[in-house]
Amino acid sequence: MSGAGKKIVDVAFKAGRTIDWDGMAKMLVSEEARKEFSTLRRAFDEVNTTLQTKFSQEPEPIDWEYYRKGIGPRLVDMYKEAYDSIEVPKYVDTVTPQYKPKFDSLLVELKEAEEKSLKESERLEKEIADVQELKQKISTMTADEYFAKHPELKKKFDDEIRNDYWGY
Repeated sequence: MSGAGKKIVDVAFKAGRTIDWDGMAKMLVSEEARKEFSTLRRAFDEVNTTLQTKFSQEPEPIDWEYYRKGIGPRLVDMYKEAYDSIEVPKYVDTVTPQYKPKFDSLLVELKEAEEKSLKESERLEKEIADVQELKQKISTMTADEYFAKHPELKKKFDDEIRNDYWGY
């Protein structure tokens, strides 16, 4: 197998081991997303299996003597000479160097977006907890207790009363 082919197989194998499929599956909320995710995982596994089996093996050497006995040495020698003259070009990766910096910058943006999302999630969870607490206490809460938690509303109501604005 050529060096580039082996490298592709190794990268695909390592990628398959490092992907947290279960962690990603837990993040999905809709049934359609789960179906698409399982289709993606199946396709990845099929390609990875193909790379591991088909492309990781060296081709079996040709037994030229076997064919010389059955077909004749002159024709087999002609095919052997043609076969030996074939040069398979080595793969030179010119794409990865172009896109590696872009990919790295996208990873940085992804981390920033993840941090921002986690902060927003924490804020929303706190807000949900406050609303649930308010929901439980609303039937027994006094106006003073409510205004103690929301001083900006107390100021707004005091300003409306002071300015003789009663909403109509």
